[in-house]
Amino acid sequence: MPTTYIDEILTAASKLDVSDIHLTAGIPPVFRMNGELQRYGEQIVTPDQSREISEALIPKKAWDTFVLKGEMDYAYSLPGVARYRVNSFQQRGSVSHAFRAIASGIPTIDQLKMPAILKTLAETHQGLILVTGPTGSGKSTTLAAMIRHINETMTKHIITLEDPIEYLHRHGTSIINQREIGFDTNSFSNGLRAALRQDPDVILVGEMRDLETITTAITAAETGHLVMATLHTSSASSTIERIIDVFPAGQQAQIRTQLGGVLKAVVSQRLLPKADGKGRIAATEVMINNTAVANLIRTEKVHQIPNVILTNRAAGMHMMSTSIQELLTSGKITRQVAHPYLRGED
Repeated sequence: MPTTYIDEILTAASKLDVSDIHLTAGIPPVFRMNGELQRYGEQIVTPDQSREISEALIPKKAWDTFVLKGEMDYAYSLPGVARYRVNSFQQRGSVSHAFRAIASGIPTIDQLKMPAILKTLAETHQGLILVTGPTGSGKSTTLAAMIRHINETMTKHIITLEDPIEYLHRHGTSIINQREIGFDTNSFSNGLRAALRQDPDVILVGEMRDLETITTAITAAETGHLVMATLHTSSASSTIERIIDVFPAGQQAQIRTQLGGVLKAVVSQRLLPKADGKGRIAATEVMINNTAVANLIRTEKVHQIPNVILTNRAAGMHMMSTSIQELLTSGKITRQVAHPYLRGED
């Protein structure tokens, strides 16, 4: 019963092109469509139904961990419909679920309408590339597209560390090994340390969550690997500051020097509703590390990085506000959507 129930909801959501599905006891299912939340039907999800769904979907070997920690990330595939990233969590004595739809195929950089410079970045042989943005901004999809580009155009050994695995890659001209946190390895930091002994060319880190993971990622980038990772930050400058602030004060000068040397680029993005009401489109900020940027990182002048971005458009850089203004001018988003990001520029 529980899988039939959830499968019916997910099938209905897929037909409506829903990005997220929320199941919480006491209210009907809630869909996120074009960025807005809407209730689906009138049938209320009961506490028993919600718990039965978790018992049916969470892998048996992970159940004790779910009970102990109170939340669990995992993936669920509904054949012929879609694949989902799921977070089940305990709240007020019941279980709630958040499903994020993952496209059945891995999109290309062009299909995502992302800046072409991302292809050049994906072809970089070593260094650190960060894709940032708030939750639900498409970071994982952008990284998957970059991995696809490598897999179709280069001969590399790619290792991904994900929580959970979202897009399923097939071997192309490259070979790809995908490892899921909690199943194939205990943590991002453990998986990253092990990856250094697995002869990788490219390492994808689903999220740089802690000091150890960030330290190991920087070391991997220094030692000849291309490391791609995500952070929940909104701009290039805030991303750099976030990384530096993770470290104790006594280590920050060293980290600034290391980061200035290994960082290749920061791509920040967010998804905005399209003007025609049919889905969302990405607005982006791109910072490419050059001599000027590296010097600002080392000398604690990160706040001046936007000036470098503004004066290096020819190198592929641009600010988020520039991207949003272009989307507005081309009619792809409405002024109402753009306004909060362009205040002072009207």
